[in-house]
Amino acid sequence: MSKIKYRFNTKSLTYERAKLTPREIVLRVLSYLATGLVFATVVIVLAYRFLDSPKEKQLLRENENLKIQYEILNKRVELLAQVLEDLQQRDDNIYRVIFEAEPIADNIRKAGFGGVNRYKELEGFDNSRLVIEATKKIDRLAKQMYIQSKSFDEVFNLAKNKEIMLASIPAIQPISNKDLTRLASGFGYRTHPIYKIQHLHTGLDFTAPVGTEIYAAGDGTVKEVNIEPRGYGNHVIISHGFGYETLYAHMSKFAVKPGQKVKRGEVIGYVGNTGTSTGPHLHYEVIKNGEKINPINFFYNDLSPEEYQKMIEIGSQAGQSFD
Repeated sequence: MSKIKYRFNTKSLTYERAKLTPREIVLRVLSYLATGLVFATVVIVLAYRFLDSPKEKQLLRENENLKIQYEILNKRVELLAQVLEDLQQRDDNIYRVIFEAEPIADNIRKAGFGGVNRYKELEGFDNSRLVIEATKKIDRLAKQMYIQSKSFDEVFNLAKNKEIMLASIPAIQPISNKDLTRLASGFGYRTHPIYKIQHLHTGLDFTAPVGTEIYAAGDGTVKEVNIEPRGYGNHVIISHGFGYETLYAHMSKFAVKPGQKVKRGEVIGYVGNTGTSTGPHLHYEVIKNGEKINPINFFYNDLSPEEYQKMIEIGSQAGQSFD
């Protein structure tokens, strides 16, 4: 209960009950209101700072659920990436090997995205890192899937051309050699017959009398017919497609001309002793994508397994080459 105030009247020399003027009443009411407003403001600020509203609680639950969903999405993307990697391994080590195609390089399969920041619009949010990482993984996966799809298209085309490829790849000995006595020097480092130094002999030497027929090792097109006083001497180069070429050197005569189509086993010339040669023989090379490789790996069409093994043993013996 509020206290009653009294005021001393100097005229009557008595205490009289004090009455508030309208101005004092207004000021008092305003002070009460101001105090209440300040208190209410403090309470509201504290409530907003330390207490969550029902709507905020719902948003927090939704955010947590969203994080969980992103984690699940990331795991699914990782599983898809593992499946894709398995397909890539099979593609490089099985499918492309079968069809004589080069594997796709890792720097092509796993190339990133260059240039400007592709994910700038995803920055600046509470969960930006999660969203950006998930988006990056999906983008990488999409690019790798596109490259793999193009690779399968290539393998499919190679499969359609498999019959043509099998007929084109060098697969027989270039001269008749059933008794396996004509292989004189194999692929590898040998002693040069003239300069007497070790050098890489990039083909096989088959000894045979001058005039012995020389056969095309696979279907193809005659790329070059050259006459040279040194080196390979008179020689023919056949392009077989699919990255393969064969070279036949030291011929005495030609039986083909540039641009001519030839079939496997067709006579293309005759053994000779031209160029840098120390005796009648055929120097034979197989070239794949510009690199000279061991021709002994391409005689599977006209030799039994036993004959092929014997041929490998003869060709691996070190000695002196004929050119």
